[in-house]
Amino acid sequence: MNDAEVRIVVCPQCGGPSRYERANVYRPFCGERCRNIDLGAWANEEHRLPDQTPQDDADFENTPLQ
Repeated sequence: MNDAEVRIVVCPQCGGPSRYERANVYRPFCGERCRNIDLGAWANEEHRLPDQTPQDDADFENTPLQ
């Protein structure tokens, strides 16, 4: 991929331009700082993936112990 083909994307953290190419080891982030901020947010549980099957407490109340 030459310079004319490099994709520029929006950094998901700061909103600035980010080079989406193999040479950018932080992609899709623009740099190490933005990557670390995002990682810290996941570690602090500021980001979450939705649970596809919510747990129903009633199921546990009616389940016999083995």
